[in-house]
Amino acid sequence: MLDVAAASVVMANQQVRADASMAVMDKAKNTMEEQGKQLVTMLEQSHVPSPSHPTLGNMIDQSV
Repeated sequence: MLDVAAASVVMANQQVRADASMAVMDKAKNTMEEQGKQLVTMLEQSHVPSPSHPTLGNMIDQSV
């Protein structure tokens, strides 16, 4: 059996690990949110040119 001091140390170590894990997950979440915002901005700024002819690219020819 562990004495009180050893149990306290074990519990403190577990808390430190949990805090570190939460900090890493928070950082990853913030990074993903920032990348998502950047992607939305990039997509909003992109310009897709309209085809020069209204039916251009609507059909493809294929042979078997």
